[in-house]
Amino acid sequence: MFKNVIFDWSGVIKDALECHLWVVNNIFKEFGIKEISEKELQENWEQPHMLFYNKYLPNLTEEEQLPVYKKIILGRDCPKSKSIPGMCELIKRLKGKGYFLGVISTDLSETIFPELKEYGLEDVFDNVVARSLIKGVSLKEMALKFNLNPEDTCFIGDSNHEIIAGRENGIKTIAVTWGFNTEEYLKSKNPDYLVHNIKELEEILL
Repeated sequence: MFKNVIFDWSGVIKDALECHLWVVNNIFKEFGIKEISEKELQENWEQPHMLFYNKYLPNLTEEEQLPVYKKIILGRDCPKSKSIPGMCELIKRLKGKGYFLGVISTDLSETIFPELKEYGLEDVFDNVVARSLIKGVSLKEMALKFNLNPEDTCFIGDSNHEIIAGRENGIKTIAVTWGFNTEEYLKSKNPDYLVHNIKELEEILL
C-alpha cells in the first residue's frame, strides 16, 4: 500500500515514555512546578511542545525552555531509552523491500544520531530531520526534496503533531498507542490508522 514511510522518533521507535516523564518533571522542578504523573503526562502532552509547557507555565518561551531542556536531556543522569521491541527489525524489513524511510523528530541531533547508531539504524534511513518544531513544514520539505507521492506515503507518530502534519500534506497518518499520548486522545485527533502493537503496524505497512 505504501512505498514511503516516515517515522517520529521518541515514542514510536524509541521507548521514551519513562525518560520523557523524567525530563518533563526535571524541567518543571527548574521552574518551581510540582511533578506530574505518567497518566497526567499522557493525557496532556501536546505538540509543538510549548503548547504542553504553556499549560503549566503560560509565560514560558521556547528561548527559556530550550537551554534547560538541553541541560537535562544531555545530562549524565538522564535515563537511557531502548528501542520499542520489534520496531528496528520491522524497519530493516521495510528497507530490504525498497521502501523510502524517513524520520522527522523534535529530538535534538545530539541525542537522535547516537541512538540511531546504538539501535543499528545508522545507515537505514534515507533522511533524518532532528529538532523539527513544525512537523507539517518538515514533512512538506521532505516530500518535495525526495519527490514522494502523498498517496504512497504515511507518517507514523504518537501525538497530535504527526496527525496534523499528515493531514496538512495529504499524507496518511498512523498513530501508535505506546507513546506519549493515551489512545483516547489519539482517537480524538482522527488518525487514518490507530495501532496497538508492532504486528498491527506490520500488517498495514507490509
